[in-house]
Amino acid sequence: MKRETARRPERSGRRAARAAEPSPPGPAAPDATLDLLSRLAALHPEASRRSLKQWLAAGRVRVNGRVERRAGTPLAPGDRVALGAPEPEPLPGGLRRVYENERLVVVDKPAGLLTIASASERERTAYRLLWAHLEARAPARDRRPSEIVPSCRRQPVHVVHRLDRETSGLLVFARTPAAKRFLQEQFERRTVERVYVAVVQGRVREESGTLRMRLREDAGRRVHVARGEDGREAITHYRVLGRGADTTRLEIRLETGRRGQIRAHLAALGHPIVGDAAYGSDRDPLGRVCLHATRLGFEDTDGPLRFDSPPPRGFSAL
Repeated sequence: MKRETARRPERSGRRAARAAEPSPPGPAAPDATLDLLSRLAALHPEASRRSLKQWLAAGRVRVNGRVERRAGTPLAPGDRVALGAPEPEPLPGGLRRVYENERLVVVDKPAGLLTIASASERERTAYRLLWAHLEARAPARDRRPSEIVPSCRRQPVHVVHRLDRETSGLLVFARTPAAKRFLQEQFERRTVERVYVAVVQGRVREESGTLRMRLREDAGRRVHVARGEDGREAITHYRVLGRGADTTRLEIRLETGRRGQIRAHLAALGHPIVGDAAYGSDRDPLGRVCLHATRLGFEDTDGPLRFDSPPPRGFSAL
């Protein structure tokens, strides 16, 4: 009994000694010591270090859904790193890209730029500028010299509707013939949401109203309110947004979309748009016609789309 009793502490000591021995090191947790640049290099081994840094600088890299530009950002094992698509090249001529997919492109047009060519201006239009930009971006197989095979050249953009040269704001262009038909059918059915902001001369008395006046074009393509049954039906809805000392800021909703409709209707109401000398305005504080296409909504094949473009800041100061 004494021998057994004497051995028990010895065995207990050996167990304690073994328990105190350090365990052999196991495999390190994945990515435990990686910074963001190292993780990117592991995810994209084909990319050079310079490319990785360019991706970071361009804001293409997201960590857990948030843009991260610092190469040395430490990462935890569960952090998710994703590389987004590169930012598209900016559009020429003052155009601003609002939205783009494979079927259509929505742009914000500046005042002073034609939508399509006129007799006096063939090249500097929103349509031609967007055409050149999309064509240059297209794969080489889609670009064919028009002087060699004119009928085979793929058209990169199609006109759906227009804004006057003097009007700024939202325009949608189609990128395929099918998309053009799909969008123009909506304009013909009057289901497209088109909202404008205008600053007009004088204080409009009514808070809201509807203008129903037929319009016609003269020989010089100037749009006028027609008499009797001449011309085409045009319907404009308006609502007062605010009043100045001698101006009124209006929200305009189009039911029809005739060329020059808003300008002709407001002039006939006795309140020409500020800066619109062609329709009777005698002041031009901003050096432009104060009309802006602020909202555009329509159906795409994947569902409804709606875009907003705030009017120029100068409008609210008038």
